[in-house]
Amino acid sequence: MNEVVSTAHESVEARSARLSQIAEDVLARCRAHGAGQAEVSIDESRGLAVNARVGEVETVEHTRDRGVSVTVYLGRRKGSASTADLAPASIEATVAQACAIAGFTEEDPAAGLADAELMARPGADGFADFDQWHPWALDADSAVALALECEAAGREADPRIANSDGASVNSGESVSVYANSHGFLGVERGTSHSLSCSLIAGSGDAMQRDYWYSAGLAREDLESARAVGRRAAERTVARLAPRQAKTGQYPVLYTAETARSLVGHLLSAISGGALYRRASFLVDRAGTQVFPEWFGLVEEPHRRRGFRSAAFDGDGVATRTAPIVENGVLARYVLGSYSARKLGLATTANAGGVRNLTVTPNAENLDGMLRGMGSGLLVTEMMGHGINPITGDYSRGAAGFWIESGEIAYPVDEITIAGNLKDMFLGIEAVGTDIDPRSHVHTGPILVGRMTVAGAE
Repeated sequence: MNEVVSTAHESVEARSARLSQIAEDVLARCRAHGAGQAEVSIDESRGLAVNARVGEVETVEHTRDRGVSVTVYLGRRKGSASTADLAPASIEATVAQACAIAGFTEEDPAAGLADAELMARPGADGFADFDQWHPWALDADSAVALALECEAAGREADPRIANSDGASVNSGESVSVYANSHGFLGVERGTSHSLSCSLIAGSGDAMQRDYWYSAGLAREDLESARAVGRRAAERTVARLAPRQAKTGQYPVLYTAETARSLVGHLLSAISGGALYRRASFLVDRAGTQVFPEWFGLVEEPHRRRGFRSAAFDGDGVATRTAPIVENGVLARYVLGSYSARKLGLATTANAGGVRNLTVTPNAENLDGMLRGMGSGLLVTEMMGHGINPITGDYSRGAAGFWIESGEIAYPVDEITIAGNLKDMFLGIEAVGTDIDPRSHVHTGPILVGRMTVAGAE
């Protein structure tokens, strides 16, 4: 095979066909080297990133990346190798290296491709289109102008804005192919774009920093540059003159963007790797009550314009909409084919992680939740990673606002919030309706009824 070289103006269809051709060639080479099973992933991406600070351009970066990852199985022995060079000689050397590695590894009963009957099957027109391809014809000059406009809007929004950490504009697109020796071949393509601004208010020891960003798969999903800058300024100024909360037990309300971290802790605890290593506080908890009875969490891999929508997972297994938590009960774990075999279970089509998640709301928006909580802590920022995955013990630095009589009283920082995730999950009292759309995890604010807040004595 002669290498087919990409060009800057190559259509996405041509890129997909070229990478698919390379994937088929890789699998043929694996068979020629005696591999009983093989799989290959090929990724190609390009993008533009611009950073501006205090009215000046700091960086303009064009990126073009590509890579091939090959895994072969000699019986139950596995070998993997990768390269960024798509030339035939490099591909041949990579396949040979993967086979050589497999020859020196011990057999693993769980190794191998996912079962052939589980592979996703395309329709007459191929796999479903989830509306994830929205390239932005953005040149460097236009990106710089947007970044400067964004930062200027923030710096001009309030006289207390004293400095800036800058504004950024990013735009990228990627095409990837996964194929294996079951005859499966799937192509995914996607775009991502973002605008962000970080500002500093006050002076000396009284300085405070905050930011805002907008992200989406399509240009029209983004807030305007001026709106991002102004929102960053509002958030930064609101943090001036913070106090420490008094140490005690209080309700804690996570904003939507910080509430995603609670979902992340759950996913870490129910992922296959943590479970078969017995390194999770939720080992053997599938089918048991983990959240309040009204709480639900569903995975929606086929959501249109979802950040992680896909017809197949990293093993080629067909994805499907399915609950993770239903009526407060942990309905299932998050497993790829390897971890499922290690646990004696069936794959949940989660090789490579979860797709799109939605947490079921049961309350009003953030303002309504504040009125209902009375007094307590509103968390807008988290610091540190003080989580014990085996016990569920939780302790993290935080900042936000103290709430009195359902209203924001003053900003707080240099505090720690602590508890145990098992108790925190069961102690969730409300999930709000105002979802943060900038992630594959769709959740509103989450109110935990009681946690330890460590601040001033």
